[in-house]
Amino acid sequence: MHQLNFPTYPFRFKNSENKVLIFDIIRKKFMVLQPEEWVRQNCIHYLIEDKKYPKSLINVEKELKVNGLKKRYDIVVFKTNGDILLIIECKAPSIVIDQTTFDQIARYNMTLNAEYLMVTNGINHYYCQMDFEQQQYRFLKDIPQYTR
Repeated sequence: MHQLNFPTYPFRFKNSENKVLIFDIIRKKFMVLQPEEWVRQNCIHYLIEDKKYPKSLINVEKELKVNGLKKRYDIVVFKTNGDILLIIECKAPSIVIDQTTFDQIARYNMTLNAEYLMVTNGINHYYCQMDFEQQQYRFLKDIPQYTR
């Protein structure tokens, strides 16, 4: 797999039916190791090991409805009160992050109302904080560390 712009984490791998699988510590099962999944797993470990977010507040690949259409978000981090703190959109390293990617996560956020957004292809990471009053987002250097 591609070398990503994340620290190195201890992953569990296995082979099954000529496919490499990686263990997802949130979903508690092995997933086929595709480029986007590699980015997603690195991002999950980044949240837990570097930013100290509890596993119990992280949700991975769930369905949501946006304008009546079924969509799937990559990663959501909840606040302890159940509100959504952060949405993360993961792309494969070969995908260039552009305005279309930001438009996608902004559409998701119209439904989810997260305070922070992160878009990553594993190489480039972009972080934003929402300003709901001004209906815009401002770019940040990083997402905040977990605090209770």
